[in-house]
Amino acid sequence: MTGQRTRTIDRGEQAELSHLLAAGPFDVALRAAIRARGLGLDRIRYRLRGRGTTVSLATLSHWQSGRCRPERAESLEALRNLEDILNVPDGSLSKLLGPPRGRTRFHAQPPPLN
Repeated sequence: MTGQRTRTIDRGEQAELSHLLAAGPFDVALRAAIRARGLGLDRIRYRLRGRGTTVSLATLSHWQSGRCRPERAESLEALRNLEDILNVPDGSLSKLLGPPRGRTRFHAQPPPLN
């Protein structure tokens, strides 16, 4: 499926995308880059898979909706490939992630000593 055309973006969209890639937040910038490139999530997933990176549609959807973000090594590698697929500058989306968020798990507290 090579040769598929993607849409061109106008100056206003390009300016908005440039601003979002500089300032974030990550999910909004990712969504704008996807929209500007004119690719659906399934097509993006297909192109990632062609580069040896497997990401589910749900994961891509969660990233662009802000429900979660790439943090594991495999996800960060996928993000580097995604930046290339979306034709955004290398590291432009990655830098918006900031430091990794702490993972919290429920730990039962021991009963108080009397």
